[in-house]
Amino acid sequence: MKIGFIGLGNMGLPMAINLLKAGYEVIGFDLVQAQIDAFAQAGGKVTTSANAAADGVDIVISMLPASRHVEGLYLGDKGLLANANPRAILIDCSTISPKVAQAVASEAKAKGFVMVDAPVSGGTAGAQAGTLTFMVGGESSAVECIRPILEKMGKNIFHAGGNGAGQTVKVCNNMLLGIQMLGTSEALRLGIANGMDPKVLSDIMAKSSGRNWALELYNPCPGVMENVPSSKGYAGGFGVDLMLKDMGLAIENAQDLGASVPLGDLSRKLYEAHSKAGNGQLDFSSVFNLKD
Repeated sequence: MKIGFIGLGNMGLPMAINLLKAGYEVIGFDLVQAQIDAFAQAGGKVTTSANAAADGVDIVISMLPASRHVEGLYLGDKGLLANANPRAILIDCSTISPKVAQAVASEAKAKGFVMVDAPVSGGTAGAQAGTLTFMVGGESSAVECIRPILEKMGKNIFHAGGNGAGQTVKVCNNMLLGIQMLGTSEALRLGIANGMDPKVLSDIMAKSSGRNWALELYNPCPGVMENVPSSKGYAGGFGVDLMLKDMGLAIENAQDLGASVPLGDLSRKLYEAHSKAGNGQLDFSSVFNLKD
């Protein structure tokens, strides 16, 4: 089976490499030459355009930064839907608006394509280890067809529902994660202000009703946990600006539906303030250092 992989960034590159390791023929494309070179060094085939990467393949996987990039890739006279083989299954792993995912999938269906949205959770470490969680929206038959491919990149494959459902789950999950990280940081800061050892405090809360993923596996306080961004100067991981983008998608989705998300809205504003203070490229757990 031949796979075209478009978007070889921090997430896309290790995902594509895992497909290579599984024995698939993968043709990759990215706008950044360094990413293309890294993919080629790993044994992948490279090409000069997105359309060329999708030419004659059985599966097209895209991993792009935002909704506008997905629309630009698939739609229009120069987009994949106007040029790719309609027999190819399209898998968009980007994190984008559920509304955009539904619109692109609808256009794909009208042109004879099968398309699913399959955003991921697990970060760059999960992408490298092949342990990502995929949240998939699309027809059941399509999900089962691509499941063996997704299993080469991830540990958990969930069929969330129809087109756009994967994106809905992703924005809900990341909104909750953003809120959790802020709450965890505030609790730790309060304990430290009282003279508590943050590691002792974390250990106790992790066995109590305040336990959560940010506290147990991604602690934002430097020195509490090894091999997490907070103990590496908040380098790597999931950037503040990426979390801000995802929080924005959640708020946009809530506004479209008239849903109330006051904590989500406040959290987005706090991440925005943290980003404007010059921390946009740091890991999102750096909100531990957010100033009033």
